[in-house]
Parts: sequence; C-alpha cells; structure tokens
Amino acid sequence: MTNLSEPSSSAQVPHVALSVRRDNLFSDSRVLLTKVFPDWHDDELVLKEFKDGITNNLVKCTNQRSGLAVLIRAYGNHTEVIIDRNQELANMKRLADLGMCPPLYARFDNGLVYGYIPGTVATAETMGNDEWAPLIARQLAEWGQVEIPGDRTPCLFPVLRQWLSDVPAKYANARADATFQAHFSMAMLEQELAYLEPLLTVANSPVVFAHNDLLSGNIIMSESRTRVSFIDYEYANYNYRGFDIANHFCEYAGFECDYTRYPSKQVQIAWFKEYLGSGQDATPEACEKLFEEVRVFELASHYYWGVWGLVQASISEIDFDYMEYARMRFDQYFKVKQQLLA
Repeated sequence: MTNLSEPSSSAQVPHVALSVRRDNLFSDSRVLLTKVFPDWHDDELVLKEFKDGITNNLVKCTNQRSGLAVLIRAYGNHTEVIIDRNQELANMKRLADLGMCPPLYARFDNGLVYGYIPGTVATAETMGNDEWAPLIARQLAEWGQVEIPGDRTPCLFPVLRQWLSDVPAKYANARADATFQAHFSMAMLEQELAYLEPLLTVANSPVVFAHNDLLSGNIIMSESRTRVSFIDYEYANYNYRGFDIANHFCEYAGFECDYTRYPSKQVQIAWFKEYLGSGQDATPEACEKLFEEVRVFELASHYYWGVWGLVQASISEIDFDYMEYARMRFDQYFKVKQQLLA
C-alpha cells in the first residue's frame, strides 16, 4: 500500500501501452482488459457503454466468471488541455487509500481502468430531495477533510486563467463561431474574471479539498441507501468551499440549465445544517454566513463551466453542443450578477 505521507505519482500505477479508440471502443477495451487482468478471457466479458458523460468515453466491463466489474475511461479528445491528469491520479490513489473511491487498477495511453461502484445514480431532479440531499451534504463535508499531498493554493483562478488562454479567437465550426462572435469576446471574459477575483477573495471562504464537478451523474447511492459516493475526480483539487457547494447547487439545473430548480434559501439552510454537523457548528448564524458565502460563488460556477464550454467547443469530438451550454451558463451568470448588485 502507498505511504500516505508520500505524494502519489503516475509511476506507481501499472501502465499498459495501448490506446482505446472511440470508434473501436469495445474491441480495444477487450484487448486492454486481458492485458490488465491476464487471467481474464474474452468470452467471459460483458461490456456496456455509458453515454451520459460529456467529457470522456466510459465502458463498464463485468467478468461473468468472477463477478468483478470495472470501468474503462478513455479520455476525450485533447482533454489534457483542461484537466491535469497527474492530479487526477494523485486524487484517486489517496481517496482509494481512504476508502472513498474504488481501486485504480491501471492506466493506459489515453485513460484509466478502475473499480465500479454499484448503486443508484442521482438525477438532477432528485439529488436535492430529502433522501439524497442530507447524504450528499455529509459526504461533501467528509471530502473537505481529505488531505492530498502538494500545493494547497485554491485552483479556481489558476485554472480559469489557463482555460481563458485556450479559448480560440475563431472556431472551425461555423455555427459555434457565429454564437461565439454574437455573445462573447475575450475582452468581456477577461473583464468578468477581473470582477470576480476580488469579490470572491474577500468572501474568506475556507480552502478545502473539493470535488469541483458534483453533478448528478457523479453521485452514487449505495445499495443500502445509507450513504453516497462521489465518482470522477478529474477536476478535484484544493479550492474554495463556497465554490464546491454553489457548483453542486447549480447542477440541480442539469445540462438543460433549468435554474428554476436552484434551491431556495430555506432548502439551502437545511442542507447547510447537515454539512456543518450537529451542535454549535450548525447555528443559525453559521448557516446564514455560509448562505452568503455560497451566494457569491454561484457566479464562479457559471463562469467556470461557461469558459470550460468555450474550450470544449473547439476540441471535443463528443456529440454535445458545448457552445450553447457556454451561452446558457453565461446568461445565468449575468442574471445572478444583476441580483447581487441589486
């Protein structure tokens, strides 16, 4: 087992020199699995593709003889532009050591093989209900206590600056370019980032280990329905507590961006009581303070995923309208900004 005091590295994870191609997903996955697990045979394997994600290609493989199920995640095209894959490996190894994520079996040229968590996947419509929300709040509080070796500087603004540098001036897709030219400019994006940074810095939000992508598809209810697990650790890093919570609340809207589902103050306060725990930590004053903290970080979530969409629109081969998603996130950004300024 890895010494928890030592930083994790990709060298500690077995590597298979093979790529899983998007247009040859199942056959390449079968070859990969027989290399990762030498005692597995092709005729024992049942594969299923999960198509809900919009960053990577994901395949579940079940070995019918042993009953073991694993996931093969083939990275999306050029996603190293927006995701630090070394950080992701460090996250997974540390979380696995703590029993907070499934085991990492291997990496290959363009992805990972890791354990499958059985259970029920959340939906945007249900993850805020009375069954799911308390479990999510408690689990996110537990995540905030995790210690990952390395730099603890909040990742938010360094990531945003990097992503901004990768937004193209012009898009090859004519429709995407027309939307970009009509709704965006680099001057506007830079101006809004200059507005956000001091606003969020003075919020004095604690820096915690954050998931940073807590949408419904990344939350699994255990079969006993007593606990939730978080999956997909691509964006996880040290960040502001307020961002992680606000970002989760924004995901109630789903990819269709229905912000009528954003939780009311009353619903948020109930969530905060679970997050802060019992006793003096969850006083009305503490919950009110956390509400104000999260309120300003809602802006950051819209900006973050809006810029992410602008980058993805230029690099991804997945069938998703990233440019339209970016437009919807920035529309909501400006609506929320007006509310804060009112």
